[in-house]
Amino acid sequence: MAQIALPLPPLDWLRSFEAAARLSNFTAAAAELGLTQAAVSQHIRSLEERLKHPLFIRLARGVELTPEAAAYLPHLQSAFAVIGNSTRELFEPRTIQNVTIRSPISFAVLMIAPVLPEMANSLPHVQLQIETIHTPADYGERSGMLDIRFGTGSFAGRQADRLTRETLTPMATPALARVPDWTKLPKLTVVGAREMWGEWFAAARMAPTLGPTHKFDSFVAALEAARHGAGMVLGSRPLADAALRDGSLVTFSEFALSGGAGHYLTAPSGAHLSSAEDDVRHWFATVFGQRMAELQSPAISAISR
Repeated sequence: MAQIALPLPPLDWLRSFEAAARLSNFTAAAAELGLTQAAVSQHIRSLEERLKHPLFIRLARGVELTPEAAAYLPHLQSAFAVIGNSTRELFEPRTIQNVTIRSPISFAVLMIAPVLPEMANSLPHVQLQIETIHTPADYGERSGMLDIRFGTGSFAGRQADRLTRETLTPMATPALARVPDWTKLPKLTVVGAREMWGEWFAAARMAPTLGPTHKFDSFVAALEAARHGAGMVLGSRPLADAALRDGSLVTFSEFALSGGAGHYLTAPSGAHLSSAEDDVRHWFATVFGQRMAELQSPAISAISR
């Protein structure tokens, strides 16, 4: 015998329950919804009768969710979010919406800035506010909805979409590429995660050489110094690909070091993104995902020796 489906409760009952559960107070829920406290109480009593389960434990001050109600609440909130986003997406005018992204300065300059015209054509209702950071500690100063982070994809409390897969190889200007021994050129290093000259030489089975070293606090600064002939940089692809394509830099070796790290677009786990934030997230994942696939093709040729 087929089981009779439980009829869905009226929306106003569910709205009263969600507000009271979130605020842990019937009076506060009533004020938020523009109802009387008696109306909210009646909605919740009716909902409890319909579901045949108590939803709240009434306390001297406020209320507390029963286990069944605590399990029900996130599903209800998720459904409300889907309805709200769909309503805005389909029926509200597509006004300009701001989306803030925090990003390492090198990724902002070398990867986001070049694709902004393309994004403007695809997402005309979005305008970005890009906030640059210099160290991982900068992320902890305040929570961000969308962050670009560098790592292996595991970020506490955040879901992540991979945008790049980093490889490292020595690069310098074509003029410096003609020196007899490129390993003796000044090395341009980036403090922190990319100060990896020692690892590159070890992985390439080459003996590192001593020489002058200039340190920078961002890869984009080190890359610009390399473009001006200050020395060789351990170039991060794809961040350095534009310089390789225009010929201002060339690689010295076909060997590329890859540790599996890369850049990710992250958001708080379980967060309900705005429609514009969700549009940006999907657009970034699609565009940069295609570029990652293209990078599986043979690398830009190194200087032959």
